[in-house]
Amino acid sequence: MTSSLSLPAIQEARRRIAAVVRRTPLMTSASISEQLGTHGYLKMEVFQKTGSFKVRGAFNKALALPTDGSVKGLIAVSGGNHAQAIAYAAKTLGLKALILMPEGTPQQYVSATRGYGGEVKFARDVSAAFNEVADYGRQGWVFVHPFDDPQVMAGQGTIGLELLDDLPQMTDLVLSIGGGGLMSGVATAI
Repeated sequence: MTSSLSLPAIQEARRRIAAVVRRTPLMTSASISEQLGTHGYLKMEVFQKTGSFKVRGAFNKALALPTDGSVKGLIAVSGGNHAQAIAYAAKTLGLKALILMPEGTPQQYVSATRGYGGEVKFARDVSAAFNEVADYGRQGWVFVHPFDDPQVMAGQGTIGLELLDDLPQMTDLVLSIGGGGLMSGVATAI
């Protein structure tokens, strides 16, 4: 298992997740092109099964785990897209998924996560949820951090490889930044 983020790790992630993650299209955006006075494109990660890029990192992490039965399941802290991605990846791979969500998580995220097969357990807040992770780790659960994990970042970095394949003449890239995992993976790939 690769323990650091690098171009070879992202290339390995691309091979690893190819059978379970969609290669999303890059589409021209007339409005962005007009606003910027250049050719603007959108990478359509909304076409992933769960509606976001998060499945790339979830599957890369899960598919890199040992298959000797030592893993009880995947555990994550999230009240959104990461929760759904972990639940979906786990279900697809025949693993259990336990998602620690802060109380007050919108019901649509709770329902979607459960719909993908994840078990939801509520914590007082995000800090309390993160504090519970270590106990589960001692029981054999593998924690999948939403962004601060080289395997997750490498999976998300596969977007960068696809961008280079589809638009090798690209000169500028705009990404949204939450925790930084997407940006780290894509920047490393590019």
